[in-house]
Amino acid sequence: MRTTYYDEDDILVIHLSDKPVVKEVSQDWNTHVSYAEDGSAVEIVVLDARSSGALPVEIQHGRAA
Repeated sequence: MRTTYYDEDDILVIHLSDKPVVKEVSQDWNTHVSYAEDGSAVEIVVLDARSSGALPVEIQHGRAA
């Protein structure tokens, strides 16, 4: 997984997989999810990421049970 943030446009892209995208779905006006042929999520795009509260990302470290 990798993330890319485009500061000038306030767009956050979360790359989950390198599989080819076959379908894109808008969840609402600023969240879009791309899917692979097998139905797995490939990429999530959040428009107005900072102003909608998606950034800054809070990182919490824990331990698996």
